[in-house]
This record gives sequence, C-alpha cells and structure tokens, in this order.
Amino acid sequence: MTLKKLYNNFLVWKAKNVKEKQLVLFVSFLIGIFTALAAYILKSLIHFIQNILTSPFLTEGANYMYLIYPAIGILIAGLFVKYVVRDDISHGVTKILYAISQRKSFIKLHNVYTSIIASSVTIGFGGSVGAEAPIVLTGSAIGSNLGRFFKVEQKYLMLLIGCGAAGAIAGIFKAPIAGLVFVVEVLLLDLTTFTVLPLLVTSVTAATLSYLTMGQTAMFKYAHTDAFLLERIPYVILLGLFCGIVSLYFTRAMGWFEDRFRKLTYWPKFVIGATILSVLIFLLPPLYGEGYDTINALISGSKEYGAMLDNTIFFQFKDSRWTIIIFLSAVLLLKVFASSATNGAGGTGGIFAPSLFLGCIAGFVFAFVLNHSELRTYVPLLPEENFALMGMAGVMAGVMHAPLTGTFLIAELTGGYELLLPLMIVSISSYVFIKIFEPHSIYSMRLAKKGELITHHKDKAVLTLMDIEKLIETNFQVVHPEMTLGDMVKLISRSPRNVFPVVDDKKRFMGIVLIDNIRNIMFRPELYNRFSVSRFMTSPPAIIVVGMTMESIMKAFDETKAWNLPVVDQKDVYLGFISKSNILDVYREVLAENFVEE
Repeated sequence: MTLKKLYNNFLVWKAKNVKEKQLVLFVSFLIGIFTALAAYILKSLIHFIQNILTSPFLTEGANYMYLIYPAIGILIAGLFVKYVVRDDISHGVTKILYAISQRKSFIKLHNVYTSIIASSVTIGFGGSVGAEAPIVLTGSAIGSNLGRFFKVEQKYLMLLIGCGAAGAIAGIFKAPIAGLVFVVEVLLLDLTTFTVLPLLVTSVTAATLSYLTMGQTAMFKYAHTDAFLLERIPYVILLGLFCGIVSLYFTRAMGWFEDRFRKLTYWPKFVIGATILSVLIFLLPPLYGEGYDTINALISGSKEYGAMLDNTIFFQFKDSRWTIIIFLSAVLLLKVFASSATNGAGGTGGIFAPSLFLGCIAGFVFAFVLNHSELRTYVPLLPEENFALMGMAGVMAGVMHAPLTGTFLIAELTGGYELLLPLMIVSISSYVFIKIFEPHSIYSMRLAKKGELITHHKDKAVLTLMDIEKLIETNFQVVHPEMTLGDMVKLISRSPRNVFPVVDDKKRFMGIVLIDNIRNIMFRPELYNRFSVSRFMTSPPAIIVVGMTMESIMKAFDETKAWNLPVVDQKDVYLGFISKSNILDVYREVLAENFVEE
C-alpha cells in the first residue's frame, strides 16, 4: 500500500472516529514537541557559530575580525534567501499577522526551516538582531502545516498558528506563560474557553522539552540581592516612562531606516548595511549578536561591568565607571542602527532580543546615574540589577505593545518573580506612554496602515477577513449615456434589478439610473426618442474603490443608508455592485468559518 493510500485511509478513519476538538488538542501537543526541537536547533546553531568565530578573540584591545564576520554572515544569509528560498522571510511576526488576516492561516512549508538557517547564520556571524521572531515564524509554520496535514477545520487553523507561536516562545525562552500571553497580546488571537487549552498544551509541552534539552536553569542569571521597597515606586514609574521614550525612539527609528533601505536594490543595501553594522560592532562589541552576554553581566550581580569593554578600543578605560555609562549610552542609541542595518542588508532576525537588550541597558543606566550623580542625596538607593531587569520588561512592553508579555516573560526568563509588581508597573507605564504616540506595535503598524490587521474587536476582525472581490455582484445591466429612454425600457423588461450602472465606451463608471427616478416617464412612448440616459442618470450616494478596507466600506453604507453601491477599480472602470445584504450573509459565513465559539 502506498503512502498516499495510507494517508487517505487515515483521513477516512479520522473523520469517522475523532472529534475535531480532540484532534486539535492532539495536534497542539505535536506542535509543542516540534517547536521545542526547532528552538533547540536554532539556539545550538547560533552558539556553535559564535563559539567558533569568537573564541580566539583577544580580551585586551580591539579585534578587527568584527569588521569582517557580520558582513560575511549577512552575505551568506542574504544570498540564501535571494537564490535558494526566493521568498521574503523577514518580519516574521508581521507575516504571521498577515497570514491570519488575509491568507486563511496559510504559511508556506519552507518557513519551517528556512528562517532557522538564515537567522542562525545572520546572528552567529554577529548580526545585531534576535532569534525569537524567526523561531515564532517557524513555530507558526509548523502549526499551519500540521493543521493542514491533519485536515483541521479552517476556523481551528488560526488557533494552531497561535499554538505554534506560543510553543516557539515557550521553547526558546522556557517560558510557558509568556508563550500564551504573547499570542493573546501580540498576535491578537481571540480567546474562548476552548482555545486556551490547546495554547496551554503547546506551551507546557514546548517548555518541558526545552528544560530537558537546554537545562532547568533560567535563561539569565539574575541575582535578587535587594527586596523591592514601596518607596521606590515613583522611580519605577519614571523608569517606565523612560522605557516608553526608548521604545518610541526604537520604533520610529527602525521604521525610518527600513523605509530608506526598501528604496535600494540588493547590492547597495548589502554594502551600506554591512558597512554600518561592521563598524558599529567593531567600536561597540556588545552589539554583536543577540547581546545576551551583556544582559547577564548587568543583572547577575557580579558588578564586573568593566568586562563589557573587553575586545574594544576602550579596554584601557574599563576601570572608569563613567566611561562604562557613556559606552552603554552609546550602545543604547546605536542599537537601532545596528539592528536596522542587519535586516536592511539582507540578514534575517527579529526585534525580540534587541528590545530585551535595550531595556536592560536603559534600566541599568537609569539606576546607575541616579545612584552616582548629585541626585543621590534626594533619591533612595536603586539596585541596578533590579532596574535593569525591570527595564527589559518596560522596553519590550513598549515596542510590542504587550505589557503582560513583558511582565511574565522577564519573570520567567530570570526567575525574578519577587519583582512581579514593579515589573507590571514599569510595563504598564511604558505601554501607556507609547500608546499616546504610536497606536500600533512595531509588528502591526504596517498591516494597520493597509487595514489588514486582525484585532480583538470581533466585528472589525471579521470585516478584515472578508474579501471584497467575493462580494461584488455583476448581474446588473450596463447602459451607456447615449442610449434612449426607449432602449432603457426594453432593458428594464429583461433585468431583475432596479439599478443600472452607466459607463462610457472605455467602461469607466459615470453614474446610475434608478427605475424610481424614471417611473413617471417610462410608460410614455412619445418620450422614448426625446430623452437619453445622460439626461436622467444620477450620481450614486457613494462609490467603492477596490482596495478600500471593509471597515470603510461599511462606514459608507451606514452614512449613505444605501443598499447597493457601485464598485470601480483604480482607473474608474466599473466592476459591479456590492449590496449590504450580501455583506451580512458573507459576514455570518466568515464568523462561522474562522472563529471558535465557546
């Protein structure tokens, strides 16, 4: 028996014996296993490449290989994507949001492994980005393709994509709660009583397997040396606002740089981006790769901050505390340049790790400056390790618009549950601040501008999933402006509609004819040759242009009180009509197909 027959027999057996929700739970368990293995492979590849390349580096003085390695990594990753993958695999989380909103939860099979290869080379050779967005895309691709392999119903595919993302976060960070919360906040997946269970199954499975493969210790070595005191709450709030400013700077600068790189062709992008990245890493080695070594140095309680100046031209000043602060401030400001240059030049990576990295430095600098400046007289002692930890939550919450993800991820990453309250305060303060200036996260702003973003507002989410082209009705009799009233009456006798679009010889829309507007003359034969369509046609109350969002289309119907509106393309060519009744019918269908009820 061939594999195809076995597969078909399995599908027949499944349809008869397995309930859909039971199947979803089983598939979510498989997703947890595969996403944890994918996370382990990705982390192992990155560390393997980094260890080979950087182990011979000298501690004292600069290492000029920093000028070469990042460019090589970006070149290899870029050529792999350009000539092997032949598909855009950057902006992993944005792609998932787009797949959910526009592609019926379809993510291509190659995303299961291509992001792992490209990002491990990019980051291993020094690209200043994170591995988390690529692994989230990998996990979601695993969920999408497993769901389609098992022929899961369409409305559950979106849930399985969320399971893949949750498993990826839980697996790479060993953080099951953060995996679940990430899906709710960042992927904006609508939750019901049932949907929580598969997400938990995947997250717990992935985290458990990661503990077995990568050890049971927390990802970062946090030293909780000082209990949180209520008198520090005002400074925690100030730190949250500072993190909000850093998040806004990072988001705006990243968007600006991406727009600049997008206008360039491949090789100019590579040369400019690789040059910027290599020079920055040579001057500021903490920008190399994910930057997790710097995070460990700042929150571990070792107080050996001078080690961050190893492998740099500033090595001789490592004993000066203010040199370290100036150095870290430069890293804070220039990280966005390095991350943008990495992705812009052809590398593959995300902004998860950069936001953690920036937040850690922001929190540390904030506390260090207050502790060692003239303000020390008025400010209680602020433990730098604690504030570095809280800064990680603050910047992540601001950049991703995800305060719960920032809070729980940092608590799980470091085991710093004792700081749960200040972590929440910082995350909320940062989120509230950036929300004033940026209504959407760095992941969703591109889709939001196009009206393609799924939200927790179910009505808007359903409208986003609706396809305007499937709503267009074409059984309307077209008339021309030079046609006589007599010709019009003959056409009316054959038409089931009471609205007639008027077009010119190039099929461009000019107006409409309503039967009600000509009822008083249409039964007077003596007028049949005296009146032409151009005389009694009128303008519609509104015109729908292909490309408009469904939300704006519904707004047009509400404002005009119309039941039918004409549709044209960008060149004003008539395409058909959309009716409010048809929209309501399709709305109910999309709701039933794509959203899991209680």
